[in-house]
Amino acid sequence: MPELRRVPVNGVELNVALAGSGPAVLLLHGFPHTWELWTDIMADLSGRYRVIAPDLRGFGASSQAASGYDAGTLAEDAAALLTTLGVTSAAVMGIDAGTPPAVLLALRRPGLVRRLVVMEALLGRLPGAEDFLAGGPPWWFGFHSAAPGLAETVLEGHEAAYVDWFLNAGTLGDGVRPALRDAFVRAYTGRQALSRAFSYYRALPESAVQIEQAVTTSRLTVPTMALGARPVGAALERQLRPITDDLTGHVIEDCGHIIPLHRPHALLALLRPFLAGGDARAA
Repeated sequence: MPELRRVPVNGVELNVALAGSGPAVLLLHGFPHTWELWTDIMADLSGRYRVIAPDLRGFGASSQAASGYDAGTLAEDAAALLTTLGVTSAAVMGIDAGTPPAVLLALRRPGLVRRLVVMEALLGRLPGAEDFLAGGPPWWFGFHSAAPGLAETVLEGHEAAYVDWFLNAGTLGDGVRPALRDAFVRAYTGRQALSRAFSYYRALPESAVQIEQAVTTSRLTVPTMALGARPVGAALERQLRPITDDLTGHVIEDCGHIIPLHRPHALLALLRPFLAGGDARAA
């Protein structure tokens, strides 16, 4: 069982799960998840790595935050967390909402990131995702970011059913283990918890600008792996291809959006050799 620690960084306190020893691996979750998204991945990797899995600011058991849900601030949170823990080099992995800050961290602090793994997300308005977006962005993007307070008002009291929809859709109907499902529901229950989660979506335009500005002056120089499933597929890889020096892409078949919980063994089969390639640079 991972050790849970509260770590003050960048004006907030992050709830952080820590396990294992060795080269550092930082895991950044998405919506509607907490650090527990990585439970199966941590159990495996902690035999060789020091695995660090925070609840993002305002999510899960991390402290409430009135602002800072843009990708740039989340990347600063991640950098500060690694520094506070004494980590000078980490493999960084992000899914969904955790992907844009992971990419910005690697663009801004390549000396801190030895390997980058990103999955099932889009990077703002970067070219490459036109096919995926042909019918418009996913419906919840607009719902979460429309009139402030609307989504919270509609969903308050119905959080479990809403979270269940994402968990079932994200595993192609298989669902997740009851204990994990209950943990996610608790994390997103209540008007304030919903508001903080939706603040991420409301910051997406700012995050998109940050990404566009970053790639005008920098490239991803660290070895990078882009993973897709359903629904994103290869869209993220196509966005990354023009701005990345060393990119590997995979689409995991018969896998839903929540790759770490739906197909953890397939994910680990890709992660183990990729992460091992960077062990010599680890700290």
